Amino acid sequence: MNPPTNPRAVALRAGLHRARLELRHALTSAQELWNLLFFPAVGMFAMFLFRGVEVPGAAFSLGTHAIPGILAMNMMFSGMMGLAITLTMDRQDGTLLRAKATPNGVIGYLTGRILSRGGLIVAGLLIPLVPAAFLFDGLEPARASTWLTLAWVLTLGLLALLSIGAILGSLFTDPQASGIVMVPLTALAAISGVFYPVSAFPGWVEQIAQAFPLYWLGLGMRSALLPDSLAAAEIGGSWRHLETAGMLGLWAAVGLLLAPRVLRRMARRESGTDLQARRKKAMQWS
Repeated sequence: MNPPTNPRAVALRAGLHRARLELRHALTSAQELWNLLFFPAVGMFAMFLFRGVEVPGAAFSLGTHAIPGILAMNMMFSGMMGLAITLTMDRQDGTLLRAKATPNGVIGYLTGRILSRGGLIVAGLLIPLVPAAFLFDGLEPARASTWLTLAWVLTLGLLALLSIGAILGSLFTDPQASGIVMVPLTALAAISGVFYPVSAFPGWVEQIAQAFPLYWLGLGMRSALLPDSLAAAEIGGSWRHLETAGMLGLWAAVGLLLAPRVLRRMARRESGTDLQARRKKAMQWS
């Protein structure tokens, strides 16, 4: 006689299987790869043009200094916003409603979506890092300490970004509404040390930047990929690993605390009536 199976465990296995299929499709699709790598490619091209400009107060290329921040920003846009838009689109086309109709289907659906998006974030970091190591003098991806630092920074960063993305995806009812968030996110990227050291900005700008995870994710990645001497260009002249772990961990903890509650509320409220109303509204806009 076969032992009883746990329905939640079955749903989680289904989610893992879905994540593998979605990730395989994304990494073998030219369109998906283009969407994933377009921004880092444009960013690296722009920074290649600035390779002769030096970081203020350091004899080091500003273009090379910006590469970790560009990869961190790509993680935010392709990961956090990518998950938010995907969840919103799945609500609009009925995918979530169909998952809700299956026992524990929402668990499997969310597991698949979140894990596949996390895999894409990692791919979006590692794939551009290979050519960047050859194009930009000063990047140090071959050090053992690089991968150790990247491991904990990415783990905390992924937890923070994906949980925030899940919350945003639960709040939006229309994919077009997500575009409203892109404006403040772009402004946040401009002051978070992605393209220029935050220490060169006014103090009040530094305080705003440090309140959000993008700054700390970029700082952690710079500490992993750049020489230790470049810490002098950061706030306090240090990589501040303890503060980085604390702030990313705080964002991850808050996100993981809120995201399940918001997702459950979203799933409970899904109905065929709401789906038809959203489709009707979309047809009016088309």
